[in-house]
Amino acid sequence: MKPVWIVDDDDSIRWVLEKALARENLVTKSFTNARDAMSALQTESPQVLVSDIRMHGASGLELLQVVKSKHPGLPVIIMTAFSDLDSAVAAFQGGAFEYLAKPFDLDKAVELIRRALEESLRETESEQQISEAPEILGQAPAMQDVFRAIGRLSQSNVTVLITGESGSGKELVARALHKHSPRSGQPFVALNTAAIPKDLLESELFGHERGAFTGAQTTRRGRFEQAEGGTLFLDEIGDMPFDLQTRLLRVLSDGHFYRVGGHQPLKANVRVIAATHQNLEQRVRDGLFREDLYHRLNVIRLRLPSLRERKEDIPVLARFFLAKSAKQLGVDVKKLSDTAIHYLSSLEFPGNVRQLENLCNWITVMAPGQLVEVADLPSDLTKVEDSLVAVAVQNVSQEHPIVSQSEMPVQVSHLPVIASDTHACTWFEMLESEAAAMLSSGEPEVIVQLGKVFEATVIKAALRHTHGRKNEAAIKLGIGRNTITRKIQELNILGVREEGDI
Repeated sequence: MKPVWIVDDDDSIRWVLEKALARENLVTKSFTNARDAMSALQTESPQVLVSDIRMHGASGLELLQVVKSKHPGLPVIIMTAFSDLDSAVAAFQGGAFEYLAKPFDLDKAVELIRRALEESLRETESEQQISEAPEILGQAPAMQDVFRAIGRLSQSNVTVLITGESGSGKELVARALHKHSPRSGQPFVALNTAAIPKDLLESELFGHERGAFTGAQTTRRGRFEQAEGGTLFLDEIGDMPFDLQTRLLRVLSDGHFYRVGGHQPLKANVRVIAATHQNLEQRVRDGLFREDLYHRLNVIRLRLPSLRERKEDIPVLARFFLAKSAKQLGVDVKKLSDTAIHYLSSLEFPGNVRQLENLCNWITVMAPGQLVEVADLPSDLTKVEDSLVAVAVQNVSQEHPIVSQSEMPVQVSHLPVIASDTHACTWFEMLESEAAAMLSSGEPEVIVQLGKVFEATVIKAALRHTHGRKNEAAIKLGIGRNTITRKIQELNILGVREEGDI
C-alpha cells in the first residue's frame, strides 16, 4: 500500500498526524507546502492525500485541482478552519473526499483517513480488474453479436441497459464498455442495488450531509460523485425501490442530484450502464417499475445470451477458468477429459458462466487427478443423471410409449424394445450392445441418436406418471419448466397437458 501524504505548513499538525497514523501501522510522507507535493506527483502518488486549505504559496484547493487532473480516483481530505467553510464547499465541488475541520479530534481524523484508504483501495482494485480482465471469451454467434455491439457502443455516451440471466456476465460487459470508451481513464464504479438495504441505498447512491440522519457524523460522497467523469454500473436495477426510482430519473434527465439532507445541487458527469435479469416490461405493467425511468434506461438494450445458448463456448471457458484457478492457487492446471467436456456441454447451467467458473474452482481444489473424468465432478451435477436413470429403469416395463420411433427426429431402425421379460439382461448391457451394433454398422452420431432416445424415454415415462402434466413432470425429473418444454418440442413428444387442463 502506498503512503498517506500529509501537506501542511504547520509543524505541529504534521507531527500529530504522523504519530497517530504510525500507531495504526500506516506509512506517511509529509510536505511543508503544496508546491513540493505537486512536484512529487510527477513521479509518485499517495494512497490518500491530507492537505491544509490555506498555506504559504499554493493553496490546498490548487493542489486538489492538480491531484484530480492526474489521479481522479485518489481520495483527498481537506483540512480547514471553521471560518473556511465556504472554501470547504469549493473543495467538495472540486472533488474532495471529505473535509476535516480544525481543531479536530485525533481519533476521528484517523477514522476518516482509514475510510479514505478503504475507498482508495477499492478504486485501485477496480482499476486492476479492468486492466487485467481478459477480453470476453466466446466464439458462439450470439457472443459475436455482443462483441459487435460493444464495439459500436463503447465510443458513445449513451445509456445502456444490459439484460440477461444471473451469472451470464453483465458486469463484465459493462467493464468492457468502460474500458474501450473515452472515459477509461476515469473511475468505473459498480453498485448492486439489490445487495444494499433500502434504507441505505439512497445514501449509497447520492451520499449524505453531516447530520442528515442518526449516525451521519460526517459528510459522505455517494457513488455518483465517486464515478465523476467515468462510468456508474447499476446492477439489478429492477430491484430498486420505487421511491428511489424517481431520484434516479431526475439524475438521468438533467444530470443534477442532492445528497441526503443536502440543499446544494450537484452536477453529475457520469455514464450510466444498468443491468437486470428481470423482465422490466412486466414490472412496469405490475406497477413495480416506473415507465418513464424504463424508457430513460432502455435507450440501447444489449441482451446477453445464457450459457445454454452458447454451449460451444463451454470448453474454452472451462479451460480458461481452470488455468485462472490454478494460477491463483499456485498449482498445476487440471484438464477435463473429452467425455467430461461433452458431459458438461450437455448440462443446463442455470447459474450460467458464474456457475461454470465456480465449478472449475471446485475441480482445481477437489478433483483427485490431473485428468478429470465425469466421475470426478461434484455429485450435485451427476445426481440428476442418476435420477433420470432410476426413473427410466422404473418405467422400462410400461407397455405403450407416448412417442413412437416414427415421431422421433432421429431414425434408429434397430433400437431394442425393452419388455418385462428382459430382466435377465440389464438395460446397461442392452445399451452397450446397441451402441456396439450401431458402431459396427457405421451409424453416424451414435451418442447423439442414443441420447435423444434416452431423453425421450425418460420424459415420456415421467409424463405418463403425471398423466401428461409437463410442469409436474419437470419437477419430478429435477429439470426446469423451460427445459422440458423445449425437449418436448425437439423430440416431438405427444400427449402433453398444459397447466390448468382438466
